[in-house]
Amino acid sequence: MGLQIDGIDIHETVIGSGQKMLFLHGWGVGHESYLPLLRHLAATHTVYAPDMPGFGKSAEPPQAWDVDRYADFVEAYCKAKGLTEPVCMGHSNGGRVLLRLLSRDNPGIRPPRAVLFSAAGLKPKRGLRYYIKVYTYKIAKCFLKPFPKALERYRAKKGSADYRAASPLMKSTMSKLLSVDLLDALPRIKVPTLLIWGEDDTATPLADGKKMERLIPDAGLAVLPGGHWAFMERLTHTVRILDSFL
Repeated sequence: MGLQIDGIDIHETVIGSGQKMLFLHGWGVGHESYLPLLRHLAATHTVYAPDMPGFGKSAEPPQAWDVDRYADFVEAYCKAKGLTEPVCMGHSNGGRVLLRLLSRDNPGIRPPRAVLFSAAGLKPKRGLRYYIKVYTYKIAKCFLKPFPKALERYRAKKGSADYRAASPLMKSTMSKLLSVDLLDALPRIKVPTLLIWGEDDTATPLADGKKMERLIPDAGLAVLPGGHWAFMERLTHTVRILDSFL
């Protein structure tokens, strides 16, 4: 029988031996996209890598979730697996979930350290052009509301690639996740935190990494050539940095 958390079928990989480690993937993929990194870590750690609800081979949540609900899921997963002090790692949206979890007053886990790869969670500064686009979209939605098929075509055309690829429920989930700014959570993170970023990241800009380094009390930033997946594309560099930190 497979693993169930809160009644949701969860796909996971557990590999390696040694100190326990939790890895949370980013948006639109499951943990198997990170297997080369996970296999390296498994040489010194027992790596627990679940597909979060709605991603990879795990079932979708029963309704659209926000970042707090995903943090609740991670706590429930760790309780089910007996993880009390795992090293925590997260990429992009997985980093967002970890930021929320690690900033809680009484988190269900007490990690000795954390690693965030191009973590999401900070709202970018927006210019006039962005707001014109947003309000044009909202006005168009009002006019197209009586015509559901036309509205869905318009949304598909205007949304990001991740948004277009998502199911209706996960589109709502994406909206909930993106609506929260975790800036105020950063000073409450007391775990030694390594930030690894791509210098040309456009999904979560390097400026976000620098801000996290400044506001998380015990944080350091390592910058790699590349974009949002620089830590995987430059795996040799990444594992050298990780081996030193861990």
